[in-house]
Amino acid sequence: MLALGLACVFAALLLLVLAFDRPAPTRGVSRSLEAVRTMQTGPKPPTPRAEPDRTVGARLGSPLLRRLTVLGRRLDPTGRTHHLRRRLDLAGNPDGWDVDRVLAFKALGLLVGLLVGLALGLLLSWGVGALLAVVVLAGVLGWFVPDLVLYQMGYERTQRMRRELPDALDLLTISVESGLSFDGALAQVARNTEGPLASEFFRVLQEMQIGVGRTTAIRAMGERTDLPDLRQFSSAMVQADTFGIPIAGVLRVQAREMRIKRSQRAEEQAQKIPVKILFPLIFCIFPLLMVVILGPSIVTIARTLFGIGG
Repeated sequence: MLALGLACVFAALLLLVLAFDRPAPTRGVSRSLEAVRTMQTGPKPPTPRAEPDRTVGARLGSPLLRRLTVLGRRLDPTGRTHHLRRRLDLAGNPDGWDVDRVLAFKALGLLVGLLVGLALGLLLSWGVGALLAVVVLAGVLGWFVPDLVLYQMGYERTQRMRRELPDALDLLTISVESGLSFDGALAQVARNTEGPLASEFFRVLQEMQIGVGRTTAIRAMGERTDLPDLRQFSSAMVQADTFGIPIAGVLRVQAREMRIKRSQRAEEQAQKIPVKILFPLIFCIFPLLMVVILGPSIVTIARTLFGIGG
């Protein structure tokens, strides 16, 4: 109940801070694409800058968010910024999440955890030692809640990319063999599929449009994920582009290997089922079967020999 209550309080405050202040949607590659569009269409005439319409919640939430970010940077150990940026890349850089925002959430979780632990300890009239232990435990739990959320988002995104990759490579191979260039086939796959893998293909195309080399863009796609299959595909494409190997043959081999790996993973999961079901079978199903099968016999024996329940 303590963990559930702490999670609910933290989620409520998290949504409150998100509602207070949302970052601008143009970041990274999108900002570069906006610059390219400006160069193509010409500069826009200057317009008078109007005072942004900010609500009371935004005016109050922005200073609070900045203070929480400063507190999070002070409490965060050295080198964690790179780790958080890596976690954000694995999670797909969701809207409203950046390093400063994550640090602010961590500081907010720490404060909420300390307050909840202190209130719970005082409410239950615990001793000093137990109160201190609960406060520290709740504070540590609140500090690491954003890390757990980012890890889960990255894990789910990686698993979805693993499932989508074989079908995407099949479609990519068919498109190249039908006469499209690799860039055109990549755009075709990105337009006709959904999910994180299509987003990665779109990002590769956007980076090439702003002047990044195809080899560099494909290598960066592999480095943004910890999925070995996608890294293998990126490495194969980089080598094919570097040494002039026909793309269609490389894609055909990669698609066949991905299908084989998917079949092997399915077989592996099927072989794990007996082991996974063993413990529920022993501790949950067998005792009930014993009660149902032997229960009437035990009652009959007790009545016959000892006159119990007669």
